[in-house]
Amino acid sequence: MDHKEQQETVHKPVKRKEMTRRQFLSYTLGGAGAFMVGGVALPMIRFAVDPLLQPKQEGTFVKVIEESKVTTEPQQVDFKVHQVDGWYESDPKMQAWVARDESGNIYALSPVCKHLGCLVSWGSKEHPDQFHCPCHGARYAKNGKQIVVAPKPLDEYEVKVKNGWVYLGSLIANQHAK
Repeated sequence: MDHKEQQETVHKPVKRKEMTRRQFLSYTLGGAGAFMVGGVALPMIRFAVDPLLQPKQEGTFVKVIEESKVTTEPQQVDFKVHQVDGWYESDPKMQAWVARDESGNIYALSPVCKHLGCLVSWGSKEHPDQFHCPCHGARYAKNGKQIVVAPKPLDEYEVKVKNGWVYLGSLIANQHAK
């Protein structure tokens, strides 16, 4: 290869790959579309994920009955809980069955039947030492353990005793039914 051929190969102008109008429009519209989709999708993702990232708040406890009035026989206690749902505030009436176990510890059961959600009562004529649901005949033992029909035991409330009063908190799975 002689000198003249080498110069021609070395000094060839570099061919630029130019963007066509079609490519330019595709990139521009694609970028604008991605920006708009992101503008819509990101707030929705944040709306879904943000509550999961918030620290769990401890439930509030409500004063319901004097500790000295709690016996081994379950007794119905009515109380109100202050709720804030967004901008709506309410004070719904709640119920619990409060009693002492064999060790003297206080527990409180939810009156909501685990079969269909009706309210249970204590001590019917046929079953004086059991909770009874009038809807479909579900029955529970004194500690809330299911006997007939219901798939699970009655839920119980968190209980705290302070200054001679019994306080009830959030509902939890039954710890007394075994």
